[in-house]
Amino acid sequence: MIEAARAFQQHFGSPPLRLARAPGRVELLGNHTDYNQGLVMALAVDKFITVAGAPRADDTVEMVSTAFPTPARFSPDRLERDPTVPWADYPKGVLAQLREHGLALRGFNAAIHSTIPLGAGLSSSAALLVATALLVRKLYPYTLDATGRLVSLPPFSGEERPALDAAEKLALARLCQAAENRFVGVNCGLLDPISSLFGRARQVILIDCRDLAVDWTPFAPGFTVVVAHSGVRHALVAGEYNDRRATCEAAAAALGVAALREVSPELLEAKRSLLTPHQYECAVHVVGENDRVRRGATLLRAGDFDRFGQLLWQSHASSRDYFHNSCPELDTLVELARQHPACVGARLTGGGFGGATLNLVRNGAVEDFRAHLAAGYRSRTGRTMESWVCHVVDGAA
Repeated sequence: MIEAARAFQQHFGSPPLRLARAPGRVELLGNHTDYNQGLVMALAVDKFITVAGAPRADDTVEMVSTAFPTPARFSPDRLERDPTVPWADYPKGVLAQLREHGLALRGFNAAIHSTIPLGAGLSSSAALLVATALLVRKLYPYTLDATGRLVSLPPFSGEERPALDAAEKLALARLCQAAENRFVGVNCGLLDPISSLFGRARQVILIDCRDLAVDWTPFAPGFTVVVAHSGVRHALVAGEYNDRRATCEAAAAALGVAALREVSPELLEAKRSLLTPHQYECAVHVVGENDRVRRGATLLRAGDFDRFGQLLWQSHASSRDYFHNSCPELDTLVELARQHPACVGARLTGGGFGGATLNLVRNGAVEDFRAHLAAGYRSRTGRTMESWVCHVVDGAA
Protein backbone atom coordinates (compact mmCIF):
# COMPACT_ATOMS: atom_id res chain seq x y z
CA MET A 1 0.00 0.00 0.00
CA ILE A 2 3.00 2.28 0.42
CA GLU A 3 3.39 2.90 -3.30
CA ALA A 4 -0.20 4.10 -3.72
CA ALA A 5 0.13 6.43 -0.72
CA ARG A 6 3.44 7.76 -2.07
CA ALA A 7 1.90 8.38 -5.51
CA PHE A 8 -0.98 10.23 -3.86
CA GLN A 9 1.40 12.41 -1.85
CA GLN A 10 3.51 13.21 -4.91
CA HIS A 11 0.59 14.17 -7.12
CA PHE A 12 -1.77 15.85 -4.69
CA GLY A 13 0.71 17.28 -2.19
CA SER A 14 -0.87 15.73 0.91
CA PRO A 15 -1.23 12.23 2.38
CA PRO A 16 -4.31 10.12 1.55
CA LEU A 17 -7.08 9.74 4.10
CA ARG A 18 -8.15 6.19 3.17
CA LEU A 19 -6.70 3.12 1.45
CA ALA A 20 -8.38 0.12 -0.14
CA ARG A 21 -6.76 -2.97 -1.61
CA ALA A 22 -8.08 -5.86 -3.69
CA PRO A 23 -6.20 -8.96 -4.90
CA GLY A 24 -6.09 -10.39 -8.36
CA ARG A 25 -7.24 -13.91 -8.88
CA VAL A 26 -6.09 -17.07 -10.58
CA GLU A 27 -8.75 -19.30 -12.05
CA LEU A 28 -7.62 -22.73 -10.92
CA LEU A 29 -10.24 -24.70 -12.84
CA GLY A 30 -13.54 -23.88 -14.53
CA ASN A 31 -12.84 -21.85 -17.66
CA HIS A 32 -15.72 -19.70 -18.97
CA THR A 33 -18.18 -21.57 -16.77
CA ASP A 34 -19.20 -18.62 -14.59
CA TYR A 35 -21.59 -16.91 -17.01
CA ASN A 36 -23.02 -20.33 -17.86
CA GLN A 37 -24.19 -20.72 -14.24
CA GLY A 38 -21.50 -23.31 -13.76
CA LEU A 39 -18.82 -24.28 -11.26
CA VAL A 40 -15.45 -22.61 -10.76
CA MET A 41 -12.36 -22.98 -8.59
CA ALA A 42 -10.36 -19.82 -7.98
CA LEU A 43 -7.57 -18.44 -5.82
CA ALA A 44 -7.06 -14.90 -4.57
CA VAL A 45 -3.34 -14.25 -5.01
CA ASP A 46 -0.76 -11.84 -3.66
CA LYS A 47 -0.85 -9.47 -6.62
CA PHE A 48 -2.89 -6.40 -5.69
CA ILE A 49 -4.42 -3.13 -6.79
CA THR A 50 -4.31 -0.49 -4.08
CA VAL A 51 -6.23 2.79 -4.27
CA ALA A 52 -5.36 5.69 -1.95
CA GLY A 53 -7.87 8.52 -1.68
CA ALA A 54 -9.19 11.57 0.08
CA PRO A 55 -12.37 13.63 -0.35
CA ARG A 56 -12.44 17.00 -2.08
CA ALA A 57 -14.50 20.07 -1.31
CA ASP A 58 -15.84 20.28 -4.88
CA ASP A 59 -17.59 17.85 -7.22
CA THR A 60 -14.54 16.79 -9.22
CA VAL A 61 -12.88 13.39 -9.25
CA GLU A 62 -9.19 13.33 -10.11
CA MET A 63 -7.40 9.99 -10.43
CA VAL A 64 -3.81 9.09 -11.22
CA SER A 65 -2.21 5.71 -11.87
CA THR A 66 1.40 4.69 -11.45
CA ALA A 67 0.98 2.52 -14.57
CA PHE A 68 -0.22 5.25 -16.94
CA PRO A 69 1.08 8.79 -17.53
CA THR A 70 -2.19 10.66 -18.10
CA PRO A 71 -4.41 11.55 -15.10
CA ALA A 72 -8.19 11.35 -15.32
CA ARG A 73 -10.31 14.30 -14.23
CA PHE A 74 -14.09 14.25 -14.44
CA SER A 75 -17.35 15.02 -12.69
CA PRO A 76 -19.24 12.18 -10.96
CA ASP A 77 -22.38 13.80 -12.37
CA ARG A 78 -21.16 13.28 -15.94
CA LEU A 79 -19.50 9.91 -16.38
CA GLU A 80 -18.41 9.19 -19.93
CA ARG A 81 -15.80 6.93 -21.49
CA ASP A 82 -12.64 8.74 -22.52
CA PRO A 83 -10.34 7.02 -25.04
CA THR A 84 -7.38 9.10 -23.83
CA VAL A 85 -7.58 7.49 -20.37
CA PRO A 86 -9.21 4.08 -20.94
CA TRP A 87 -8.00 2.74 -17.57
CA ALA A 88 -10.35 5.22 -15.87
CA ASP A 89 -13.39 3.54 -17.45
CA TYR A 90 -13.31 0.92 -14.66
CA PRO A 91 -13.52 3.36 -11.73
CA LYS A 92 -16.06 5.41 -13.68
CA GLY A 93 -18.18 2.29 -14.17
CA VAL A 94 -18.22 1.70 -10.41
CA LEU A 95 -19.18 5.32 -9.73
CA ALA A 96 -21.96 5.09 -12.32
CA GLN A 97 -23.36 2.02 -10.58
CA LEU A 98 -23.14 3.61 -7.13
CA ARG A 99 -24.98 6.70 -8.40
CA GLU A 100 -27.60 4.49 -10.05
CA HIS A 101 -28.08 2.77 -6.69
CA GLY A 102 -28.66 6.15 -5.04
CA LEU A 103 -25.32 7.11 -3.49
CA ALA A 104 -24.82 10.87 -3.30
CA LEU A 105 -21.26 11.24 -4.54
CA ARG A 106 -18.98 14.23 -4.05
CA GLY A 107 -15.52 14.72 -5.47
CA PHE A 108 -12.37 12.95 -4.36
CA ASN A 109 -8.75 12.43 -5.32
CA ALA A 110 -7.30 8.96 -5.80
CA ALA A 111 -4.01 7.33 -6.73
CA ILE A 112 -3.86 3.76 -8.04
CA HIS A 113 -0.94 1.36 -7.83
CA SER A 114 -0.95 -2.19 -9.18
CA THR A 115 1.30 -5.20 -8.73
CA ILE A 116 -0.97 -7.29 -10.99
CA PRO A 117 0.66 -7.87 -14.38
CA LEU A 118 -1.49 -6.27 -17.06
CA GLY A 119 -2.92 -8.58 -19.70
CA ALA A 120 -1.84 -11.73 -17.89
CA GLY A 121 -5.31 -13.02 -17.04
CA LEU A 122 -5.08 -12.30 -13.31
CA SER A 123 -8.07 -9.96 -13.45
CA SER A 124 -6.56 -6.58 -12.76
CA SER A 125 -9.86 -5.12 -14.00
CA ALA A 126 -11.97 -6.77 -11.27
CA ALA A 127 -9.41 -5.87 -8.62
CA LEU A 128 -9.58 -2.23 -9.73
CA LEU A 129 -13.39 -2.30 -9.66
CA VAL A 130 -13.48 -3.84 -6.18
CA ALA A 131 -10.79 -1.55 -4.76
CA THR A 132 -12.59 1.51 -6.14
CA ALA A 133 -15.91 0.44 -4.61
CA LEU A 134 -14.25 -0.14 -1.23
CA LEU A 135 -12.40 3.19 -1.32
CA VAL A 136 -15.63 5.06 -2.05
CA ARG A 137 -17.27 3.11 0.79
CA LYS A 138 -14.60 4.48 3.12
CA LEU A 139 -14.88 8.06 1.82
CA TYR A 140 -18.68 8.20 1.46
CA PRO A 141 -19.96 5.32 3.61
CA TYR A 142 -22.69 3.05 2.31
CA THR A 143 -23.93 -0.47 2.74
CA LEU A 144 -25.62 -2.89 0.33
CA ASP A 145 -28.22 -5.41 1.41
CA ALA A 146 -28.72 -8.84 -0.16
CA THR A 147 -30.98 -7.37 -2.86
CA GLY A 148 -28.41 -4.75 -3.81
CA ARG A 149 -30.31 -1.89 -2.17
CA LEU A 150 -27.87 0.82 -1.15
CA VAL A 151 -28.16 2.75 2.09
CA SER A 152 -25.91 5.72 2.86
CA LEU A 153 -24.30 5.67 6.29
CA PRO A 154 -23.05 8.46 8.55
CA PRO A 155 -19.29 9.11 8.44
CA PHE A 156 -17.17 6.50 10.18
CA SER A 157 -15.34 7.54 13.31
CA GLY A 158 -11.59 6.94 13.30
CA GLU A 159 -10.69 3.65 11.65
CA GLU A 160 -13.96 1.93 12.54
CA ARG A 161 -15.56 0.16 9.58
CA PRO A 162 -18.56 -2.17 9.44
CA ALA A 163 -17.32 -5.51 8.14
CA LEU A 164 -18.59 -6.86 4.84
CA ASP A 165 -20.71 -9.96 5.39
CA ALA A 166 -21.26 -12.59 2.69
CA ALA A 167 -24.48 -11.03 1.43
CA GLU A 168 -22.89 -7.62 1.01
CA LYS A 169 -19.85 -9.11 -0.69
CA LEU A 170 -22.15 -10.76 -3.24
CA ALA A 171 -24.05 -7.52 -3.76
CA LEU A 172 -20.77 -5.67 -4.25
CA ALA A 173 -19.58 -8.32 -6.72
CA ARG A 174 -22.79 -7.85 -8.72
CA LEU A 175 -22.28 -4.09 -8.71
CA CYS A 176 -18.74 -4.50 -10.02
CA GLN A 177 -19.91 -6.94 -12.68
CA ALA A 178 -22.55 -4.46 -13.82
CA ALA A 179 -19.89 -1.73 -14.00
CA GLU A 180 -17.78 -3.83 -16.37
CA ASN A 181 -20.78 -5.03 -18.38
CA ARG A 182 -22.54 -1.73 -18.84
CA PHE A 183 -19.82 0.90 -18.77
CA VAL A 184 -16.67 -0.84 -20.00
CA GLY A 185 -18.44 -3.14 -22.43
CA VAL A 186 -17.12 -6.57 -21.39
CA ASN A 187 -19.97 -9.02 -20.84
CA CYS A 188 -18.12 -10.77 -17.99
CA GLY A 189 -19.47 -12.99 -15.25
CA LEU A 190 -19.14 -12.87 -11.48
CA LEU A 191 -16.07 -15.07 -11.07
CA ASP A 192 -13.52 -12.28 -10.86
CA PRO A 193 -15.13 -9.93 -8.32
CA ILE A 194 -16.30 -12.86 -6.17
CA SER A 195 -12.77 -14.27 -6.14
CA SER A 196 -11.30 -10.90 -5.17
CA LEU A 197 -13.80 -10.43 -2.34
CA PHE A 198 -14.12 -13.99 -0.97
CA GLY A 199 -10.48 -15.08 -1.03
CA ARG A 200 -9.01 -16.87 1.99
CA ALA A 201 -5.36 -17.51 2.65
CA ARG A 202 -4.26 -21.00 1.56
CA GLN A 203 -7.82 -21.89 0.50
CA VAL A 204 -9.37 -22.69 -2.87
CA ILE A 205 -12.61 -20.77 -3.48
CA LEU A 206 -15.40 -23.03 -4.79
CA ILE A 207 -18.10 -21.01 -6.54
CA ASP A 208 -21.45 -22.29 -7.75
CA CYS A 209 -22.48 -19.59 -10.20
CA ARG A 210 -26.08 -20.79 -10.39
CA ASP A 211 -27.03 -19.97 -6.81
CA LEU A 212 -23.84 -18.02 -5.95
CA ALA A 213 -22.96 -20.39 -3.14
CA VAL A 214 -19.33 -19.99 -2.06
CA ASP A 215 -17.32 -22.62 -0.22
CA TRP A 216 -13.64 -23.26 0.41
CA THR A 217 -11.29 -26.21 0.52
CA PRO A 218 -7.59 -26.23 1.46
CA PHE A 219 -5.11 -25.58 -1.35
CA ALA A 220 -2.72 -28.38 -2.17
CA PRO A 221 0.03 -28.48 0.50
CA GLY A 222 3.45 -29.12 -0.95
CA PHE A 223 2.62 -27.31 -4.19
CA THR A 224 3.10 -23.78 -5.50
CA VAL A 225 1.21 -21.89 -8.20
CA VAL A 226 3.45 -20.42 -10.89
CA VAL A 227 1.82 -18.06 -13.38
CA ALA A 228 3.69 -17.72 -16.68
CA HIS A 229 2.90 -14.81 -19.00
CA SER A 230 2.91 -15.60 -22.71
CA GLY A 231 3.65 -11.98 -23.55
CA VAL A 232 0.50 -11.90 -25.68
CA ARG A 233 -1.81 -9.25 -24.30
CA HIS A 234 -5.43 -10.30 -24.35
CA ALA A 235 -7.98 -7.64 -25.20
CA LEU A 236 -11.36 -8.98 -24.10
CA VAL A 237 -13.17 -5.79 -25.11
CA ALA A 238 -12.12 -6.55 -28.70
CA GLY A 239 -14.96 -9.07 -29.01
CA GLU A 240 -13.71 -12.64 -28.56
CA TYR A 241 -14.98 -12.91 -24.98
CA ASN A 242 -18.36 -11.44 -25.89
CA ASP A 243 -18.58 -13.82 -28.87
CA ARG A 244 -18.02 -16.88 -26.69
CA ARG A 245 -20.61 -15.75 -24.19
CA ALA A 246 -23.19 -15.08 -26.89
CA THR A 247 -22.44 -18.46 -28.47
CA CYS A 248 -22.91 -20.28 -25.15
CA GLU A 249 -26.21 -18.48 -24.55
CA ALA A 250 -27.41 -19.37 -28.05
CA ALA A 251 -26.42 -23.01 -27.50
CA ALA A 252 -28.37 -23.15 -24.24
CA ALA A 253 -31.44 -21.65 -25.92
CA ALA A 254 -31.22 -24.16 -28.78
CA LEU A 255 -31.02 -27.00 -26.26
CA GLY A 256 -34.04 -25.66 -24.36
CA VAL A 257 -32.30 -24.88 -21.08
CA ALA A 258 -31.65 -21.69 -19.13
CA ALA A 259 -27.87 -22.17 -19.15
CA LEU A 260 -25.30 -24.77 -20.17
CA ARG A 261 -25.01 -25.74 -16.49
CA GLU A 262 -28.20 -27.75 -17.05
CA VAL A 263 -26.70 -29.83 -19.86
CA SER A 264 -25.24 -33.29 -19.29
CA PRO A 265 -22.81 -34.87 -21.77
CA GLU A 266 -25.55 -37.31 -22.76
CA LEU A 267 -28.07 -34.54 -23.50
CA LEU A 268 -25.49 -32.60 -25.48
CA GLU A 269 -24.76 -35.56 -27.75
CA ALA A 270 -28.43 -36.44 -28.14
CA LYS A 271 -29.27 -32.90 -29.31
CA ARG A 272 -26.07 -32.11 -31.16
CA SER A 273 -27.96 -31.64 -34.43
CA LEU A 274 -29.72 -28.58 -32.98
CA LEU A 275 -26.43 -26.70 -32.66
CA THR A 276 -24.07 -25.06 -35.09
CA PRO A 277 -20.53 -26.50 -35.04
CA HIS A 278 -19.27 -23.47 -33.08
CA GLN A 279 -22.10 -23.74 -30.55
CA TYR A 280 -21.46 -27.46 -30.11
CA GLU A 281 -17.75 -27.01 -29.50
CA CYS A 282 -18.31 -24.25 -26.95
CA ALA A 283 -20.89 -26.41 -25.18
CA VAL A 284 -18.51 -29.41 -25.11
CA HIS A 285 -15.95 -27.27 -23.33
CA VAL A 286 -18.33 -25.78 -20.75
CA VAL A 287 -20.06 -29.08 -19.96
CA GLY A 288 -16.66 -30.77 -19.60
CA GLU A 289 -15.29 -27.99 -17.38
CA ASN A 290 -18.19 -28.30 -14.96
CA ASP A 291 -17.50 -32.01 -14.67
CA ARG A 292 -13.78 -31.35 -14.14
CA VAL A 293 -14.52 -28.91 -11.31
CA ARG A 294 -16.79 -31.44 -9.59
CA ARG A 295 -14.14 -34.14 -9.81
CA GLY A 296 -11.39 -31.69 -8.90
CA ALA A 297 -13.03 -30.70 -5.63
CA THR A 298 -13.28 -34.35 -4.64
CA LEU A 299 -9.63 -34.97 -5.51
CA LEU A 300 -8.39 -31.92 -3.58
CA ARG A 301 -10.29 -32.98 -0.49
CA ALA A 302 -8.88 -36.49 -0.83
CA GLY A 303 -5.34 -35.15 -1.18
CA ASP A 304 -4.90 -36.73 -4.64
CA PHE A 305 -3.00 -33.85 -6.19
CA ASP A 306 -1.42 -35.78 -9.06
CA ARG A 307 -4.84 -36.76 -10.40
CA PHE A 308 -6.06 -33.22 -9.81
CA GLY A 309 -3.20 -32.03 -12.00
CA GLN A 310 -4.43 -34.28 -14.80
CA LEU A 311 -7.64 -32.25 -14.86
CA LEU A 312 -5.59 -29.11 -15.53
CA TRP A 313 -3.99 -30.69 -18.62
CA GLN A 314 -7.43 -31.80 -19.79
CA SER A 315 -8.87 -28.33 -19.25
CA HIS A 316 -6.21 -26.74 -21.43
CA ALA A 317 -6.74 -29.28 -24.20
CA SER A 318 -10.45 -28.47 -24.15
CA SER A 319 -9.77 -24.73 -24.31
CA ARG A 320 -7.43 -25.29 -27.24
CA ASP A 321 -9.48 -27.79 -29.23
CA TYR A 322 -13.09 -26.82 -28.48
CA PHE A 323 -13.41 -23.34 -27.02
CA HIS A 324 -10.60 -21.96 -29.18
CA ASN A 325 -9.52 -19.38 -26.60
CA SER A 326 -5.91 -20.51 -26.49
CA CYS A 327 -3.13 -19.34 -28.80
CA PRO A 328 0.17 -20.88 -30.00
CA GLU A 329 2.15 -19.16 -27.26
CA LEU A 330 -0.07 -20.51 -24.48
CA ASP A 331 0.04 -23.98 -26.03
CA THR A 332 3.85 -23.79 -26.10
CA LEU A 333 3.99 -22.89 -22.40
CA VAL A 334 1.76 -25.83 -21.50
CA GLU A 335 3.83 -28.21 -23.63
CA LEU A 336 7.02 -27.02 -21.92
CA ALA A 337 5.42 -27.40 -18.48
CA ARG A 338 4.49 -30.99 -19.28
CA GLN A 339 8.17 -31.76 -19.91
CA HIS A 340 9.19 -30.80 -16.36
CA PRO A 341 8.80 -33.61 -13.78
CA ALA A 342 7.85 -31.23 -10.94
CA CYS A 343 4.79 -29.85 -12.75
CA VAL A 344 1.69 -31.99 -12.20
CA GLY A 345 -0.67 -29.82 -14.29
CA ALA A 346 -0.89 -26.64 -16.35
CA ARG A 347 -3.52 -24.77 -18.31
CA LEU A 348 -4.39 -21.34 -19.58
CA THR A 349 -6.04 -19.21 -16.91
CA GLY A 350 -8.52 -16.39 -17.31
CA GLY A 351 -10.32 -15.36 -20.46
CA GLY A 352 -7.63 -16.66 -22.77
CA PHE A 353 -6.80 -15.29 -26.24
CA GLY A 354 -3.36 -14.55 -24.81
CA GLY A 355 -2.44 -13.90 -21.22
CA ALA A 356 -0.96 -16.53 -18.94
CA THR A 357 -0.83 -20.15 -17.90
CA LEU A 358 -1.27 -21.57 -14.41
CA ASN A 359 1.21 -24.23 -13.37
CA LEU A 360 0.93 -26.46 -10.29
CA VAL A 361 4.53 -27.20 -9.28
CA ARG A 362 6.01 -29.23 -6.44
CA ASN A 363 7.72 -27.17 -3.77
CA GLY A 364 11.49 -27.34 -3.96
CA ALA A 365 11.59 -27.28 -7.76
CA VAL A 366 9.87 -23.98 -8.42
CA GLU A 367 12.92 -21.99 -9.52
CA ASP A 368 14.21 -24.81 -11.69
CA PHE A 369 10.77 -25.03 -13.30
CA ARG A 370 10.68 -21.28 -13.98
CA ALA A 371 14.13 -21.39 -15.56
CA HIS A 372 13.13 -24.38 -17.70
CA LEU A 373 10.00 -22.60 -18.91
CA ALA A 374 11.81 -19.33 -19.67
CA ALA A 375 14.65 -21.00 -21.60
CA GLY A 376 12.34 -23.24 -23.60
CA TYR A 377 9.96 -20.41 -24.42
CA ARG A 378 12.80 -18.18 -25.62
CA SER A 379 14.16 -20.99 -27.74
CA ARG A 380 10.82 -21.78 -29.38
CA THR A 381 9.30 -18.33 -29.78
CA GLY A 382 12.10 -15.78 -29.43
CA ARG A 383 10.07 -14.13 -26.68
CA THR A 384 11.16 -13.32 -23.16
CA MET A 385 8.79 -14.89 -20.64
CA GLU A 386 7.94 -13.48 -17.24
CA SER A 387 6.62 -15.70 -14.47
CA TRP A 388 5.45 -15.14 -10.93
CA VAL A 389 5.12 -17.27 -7.84
CA CYS A 390 1.63 -16.68 -6.48
CA HIS A 391 0.72 -17.15 -2.85
CA VAL A 392 -2.93 -17.69 -1.91
CA VAL A 393 -4.20 -14.78 0.21
CA ASP A 394 -7.24 -13.25 1.86
CA GLY A 395 -9.71 -11.21 -0.14
CA ALA A 396 -10.18 -7.46 -0.49
CA ALA A 397 -9.92 -5.09 2.46
